[in-house]
Amino acid sequence: MGGESTTRTAPRSGGTGTGTGQAGSRTGHRLSGVAVALGLVLFLAGFAWAAVVYRPYTVPTSSMTPTINIGDRVLAQRVAGDEVRRGDVVVFTDKSWVTNAPVVKRVVAVGGDTVSCCKQGKLTVNGKRIDEPYLKGGLAEATNFPTVKVPEGRLFLLGDERQGSLDSTAHLTDAAKGTVSRDAVTARVEAVVWPMNGMLERPSGFQALGTLSQPGPLRTMVLLIVVGAALVLAGGAYGPIAKLLGGSRSRGRTEPAGAR
Repeated sequence: MGGESTTRTAPRSGGTGTGTGQAGSRTGHRLSGVAVALGLVLFLAGFAWAAVVYRPYTVPTSSMTPTINIGDRVLAQRVAGDEVRRGDVVVFTDKSWVTNAPVVKRVVAVGGDTVSCCKQGKLTVNGKRIDEPYLKGGLAEATNFPTVKVPEGRLFLLGDERQGSLDSTAHLTDAAKGTVSRDAVTARVEAVVWPMNGMLERPSGFQALGTLSQPGPLRTMVLLIVVGAALVLAGGAYGPIAKLLGGSRSRGRTEPAGAR
């Protein structure tokens, strides 16, 4: 008919092209399923691993500023007391300091060390002046304290806020001369997670006195969680994206026919 206008659609073929497309679609769905499954395993493994190795704490005082501010949420790796090294920020419990509450302080001397303050505004351990960049320019100590010989198996601890921290210097008259048993330590602080300030600075000033603690597996755990989440999102998005692209190709094959 002269005035008739029709729309012509490209014929669907049952040949090789369609079969290849269906096979590709099946493969894509299988791969997306594998990605989601693998992503869930990595994501959950990262969290489970972290739950076993780390403990969260909220720091209730300002004694560790500027490293850790009042109210900050930290992650601390569970460690035994014999794993503690100079410069570590540790969590411990000592009834002579605080009853039934964990305390967070920095280890500045270990058993056998001699510690005093100050020489030219710096802490001194075994006669060596210690650079403490985590103090952010603050004085090592507002007032001097006498030389202390740390007994074996014990630790001498200071807060990074040296002017007001109730640390070993506030317990010098105790029988233990302000020191704390290694056995009192339950964890080593590795990162401030809220606000997200990240990993603590390495206490490089103590390196000349002996081996420093090695970082825990926190970065690996975070990597597992991030990669797992990315795989889950990518695998879950495959279906909608494939459907959207398939619809676009179908519309592209539809073309208007001219008047006959």
